[in-house]
Amino acid sequence: MFDALQDRLGGILDRLTRRGALTEADVSEAMREVRRALLEADVALEVARTFIDNVKARAVGFDVVKSVTPGQMVVKIVHDELVKMLGSEAQGISLAASAPVPILMVGLQGSGKTTSTAKIGRRLQTREKRNVLMASLDTRRPAAMEQLATLGKQTEVATLPIVPGQSAVQIAKRAMEAGRLGGYDVVLLDTAGRTTLDEALMAEVVEVRQATNPHEVLLVVDALTGQDAVQTARAFDGALGVTGIVLTRLDGDGRGGAALSMRAVTGKPIKLVGVGEKWDAVDEFDPQRVANRILGMGDVVALVEKAAAEIDAEQAMKAAERMRKGQFDLNDLKGQLVQMQKMGGMSGLMSLMPGVQNIKKQLAGANLDEGMFKRQAAIIDSMTKEERRNPDVLKASRKKRIAAGSGTKVEEINKLLKMHRQMADMMKMMGKAGKSGRGPLAGLGAALGLGGGQPQIPPEALEDLKKGKMPQGLPPGFPGAGGGLPPTFPGGFGGGAPRLPGLGGFPGMGKKK
Repeated sequence: MFDALQDRLGGILDRLTRRGALTEADVSEAMREVRRALLEADVALEVARTFIDNVKARAVGFDVVKSVTPGQMVVKIVHDELVKMLGSEAQGISLAASAPVPILMVGLQGSGKTTSTAKIGRRLQTREKRNVLMASLDTRRPAAMEQLATLGKQTEVATLPIVPGQSAVQIAKRAMEAGRLGGYDVVLLDTAGRTTLDEALMAEVVEVRQATNPHEVLLVVDALTGQDAVQTARAFDGALGVTGIVLTRLDGDGRGGAALSMRAVTGKPIKLVGVGEKWDAVDEFDPQRVANRILGMGDVVALVEKAAAEIDAEQAMKAAERMRKGQFDLNDLKGQLVQMQKMGGMSGLMSLMPGVQNIKKQLAGANLDEGMFKRQAAIIDSMTKEERRNPDVLKASRKKRIAAGSGTKVEEINKLLKMHRQMADMMKMMGKAGKSGRGPLAGLGAALGLGGGQPQIPPEALEDLKKGKMPQGLPPGFPGAGGGLPPTFPGGFGGGAPRLPGLGGFPGMGKKK
């Protein structure tokens, strides 16, 4: 959603960082461009004006003028003000109340309220280990109650049985009673919506609120509706006292202004965001991480979370032990390919890495072929157990058989085997370094051109990482150090595919066929 704004701000701030010294006129000109970029992204005028005033007040002050790197200082100020505009700190759903905790879901029709209710119910049940009951209070929209019941079955979250003829208030009271008798921790109340705000809608929701006294009132808003979303939030907050906002379709191609304006205009925290169609595609809204991504600083925390969610810890330990011994066969390679696919593919992972924004055009020119992962896995699946364990037995006749079985060409098999040999060599280096007592990363450090040893991370960088911030003071070999990727990383872009020394290129980063 923030791609257009990311590109505009990236270009403006890059021009500042390339200058050795900044004058007040330089900063003023850059801030005019930033203001224009925010308005084009559909950020509310009052929010954009306040943002620019705050940045200018700090950017033309003593700190920037006397700074060794004034351009970088302006980037930091813009980052800090973005975080402030978005809400400073992440705030999740509060469950600090006696069970069952009533949570009222409100919003306009078509905002994704019912689907979000099911996603949140599943999230609370799987991540928070809470027993959740969902109830539909929508007596007007055809099949609204049946829709929630169906979603409940799909997400394995309990739903209140449908009793025809009851009013929204009666259903709400019955849901709370069922929650108490059934031992539920949380009761999610999905209220009715309208295509536009009207008195009847507000009156019904206010009545439900009075009957249930909800601990949280979550307003579900479609992020693609632009500034209308801000007006909707103001109206619901005035009538109900909204405690938090859920933004849906944040993965869409909208301009992102509503997301940036919502917190600043309403004063209500954005608690959750919908980032896809899958049931687990709902995340806590973290202002720090969103600001990092808007400014092209990546999202290392999200990268770690993806790894933690998708990677099987037991399998990872076994693979690590094999690597330590210098063993790396084609079964291990397939495991790596499958994990890469689960974590969003190469382009998905690269989008979260610090500094990749600076080489975005080169990445686009590299034509990342995500289908390569599936083809490579198919090639390995077409091999016998012996061939996977010992690739050296693969001669011409075997390769032709494998190519026919996997629907690929012999050339692709050769590329896969070459990549495996290079990765296996690197694993042997890591294993030897571990045995020599120099640490398990010594060989990897040598392969990456980091001086043959495990690079030291300064204490301030460790503290930044713990807080989910961009690490400061890293040595030049680290990705993200010095404002971008290490010099060796993009060195192979001239040929279409970025390459790391000793790795021979990432899988799936060749030209599309």
